[in-house]
Amino acid sequence: MIDQLWLLICAGLVLLMQAGFMCLESGLTRTKNNINVAVKNLSDFGLSVILFWAIGYGLMFGLSQWGGIGGSNFFLGTTGNPEEAAFFLFQAMFCGTATTIISGAIAERLKFEAYIIIVILVSGFIYPVFGHWAWNEAGWLRQLGFLDFAGSTVVHSMGAWVSLGTLLLVGAREGRFTPTGTQKIQGSNLPFAVLGALLLWVGWLGFNGGSTFVFNDQVPQIITNTVLAGTAGMVTAMLLSQWYLKRSEVEEIINGSLAGLVAITACCDLVSSPLAVVVGITAAGVARWVSSLLKRYKIDDAVDAIAVHGGAGLWGTLCVGLFGNVEARHSQLLVQLLGVAIALAWGTGLTWLILQLLQRWYPLRVSPEAEALGLNISEHGAKTDAYELFQVMDHQAATQDLTLRVPVEPFTEIGHIATRYNQVIDALEQNHRENAESLEELYTITAMAVAAIEHQNFDPDLFASFGDRPDELGILGRSLQQLLQTINQQTAALEQLQQQQQTTLKAVLGEIFQQRFGEPSLTYQGQLPDLPSALTMAEITHMAIAATSFGQFLTQVQATNVASGENQPVAADWND
Repeated sequence: MIDQLWLLICAGLVLLMQAGFMCLESGLTRTKNNINVAVKNLSDFGLSVILFWAIGYGLMFGLSQWGGIGGSNFFLGTTGNPEEAAFFLFQAMFCGTATTIISGAIAERLKFEAYIIIVILVSGFIYPVFGHWAWNEAGWLRQLGFLDFAGSTVVHSMGAWVSLGTLLLVGAREGRFTPTGTQKIQGSNLPFAVLGALLLWVGWLGFNGGSTFVFNDQVPQIITNTVLAGTAGMVTAMLLSQWYLKRSEVEEIINGSLAGLVAITACCDLVSSPLAVVVGITAAGVARWVSSLLKRYKIDDAVDAIAVHGGAGLWGTLCVGLFGNVEARHSQLLVQLLGVAIALAWGTGLTWLILQLLQRWYPLRVSPEAEALGLNISEHGAKTDAYELFQVMDHQAATQDLTLRVPVEPFTEIGHIATRYNQVIDALEQNHRENAESLEELYTITAMAVAAIEHQNFDPDLFASFGDRPDELGILGRSLQQLLQTINQQTAALEQLQQQQQTTLKAVLGEIFQQRFGEPSLTYQGQLPDLPSALTMAEITHMAIAATSFGQFLTQVQATNVASGENQPVAADWND
């Protein structure tokens, strides 16, 4: 009874790993995709458990057919058999773990329906068949001596290799790789990712500790080795990050700790505590190397799941041969190499082949537009307050429409930002409206000034409506009024001066004509029209002296006036 209780407790701890993976993967992906990642973790757990109950458990632990596949215990009934019920529940959690690893690696680009197809493929066939080979007492790998205590390869690497096969088809996220190198896509919530890693640590205690299937003397040492390997991987990753990047990156620390946990999973029942530390240290280095290798070949793993679960899982499985039975080290290592190679070929190759055939009729990847919009919206219609904020901001940047406002979600950080943003837009809109009105009025007053000049209408009252304003336009209106008043005054003075000049010139001409032709000066002055402004006084005087008669002078004046546009009439009596 104690063994069953222990197994049920460990099953609950392994279930907690689902929450850990959800937090980790959601935190390491962008905000526009985090809902999609979260719901994939929930959905794949439900589907994997029900499929494992209906098909997978029978394929994995049913009566073996030639060591290749199970043929019994489908649609498992556990009534009256509590031992098998506890064992099934524990193994179902393992199936869920293998499946949910995939969601993080292929995040931010795959259709939700395509992911569901992969979940069905993995939990219903790929995982249980390989599990039969490795963990069923009659499985052919198990018969050869292959050992994987809690699933470094069977669970973790299998999830990673399926991810690799999928990524080889669907490709990298937009903007991940550039002609000059790799562009880091920053996760949306690193504290959330750290929480996920801590939850995985807690779940791992049940993952490895429960794989004894009994509560015996091995359990404390297994759990101790698990913790030591995880911490050794974490510290190593921290040091490597400082060495290569000159800083301790959060993702590096998380992945180093998980790499240590993954690697020790295969051999935690065999190695001593110092060797568990060695396994953790080396696993962190292997994971970092695999991550660099994937980037070199432009394989975009969103959360480094292949490096952590595939690379470190492969290494941990080989550590069984390296650090386990010293006397049979060579033969054990060969069997372990065979096992990890079969797992890689089975997981990656079969996944790639099936999805390649499927992709001919059904595209796995979302459209570029949907990817840019984010899978939260395009796949689930799930909006967030951050999305609403960015949507309005993007629209305003494109259209300069200041009438839009961001919806405010009270009592949230984004809601507080949205409130302040709306206040800024209110001020900008008011300032823009005032500027537009001022610009329109400035245009009006400018047009009035131009029209006054064109039509020679210098009435100061034209700008009376602006002269009473207290602002800059009022100053301009009053200035224009003063300018028109000055123009009118100068025009009147000029006309008066011209009149005086005409009077003086006519008097001079009257005297000249009196002396030449004998009539009184006033008689000539009375007959003179307005003299041409186009001629100087000297020129007009010269014309008067040179004229042979007063009539000839008037004819010349008239011709000059006509030529200049003044066209003043001349008295008919003097035309002879």
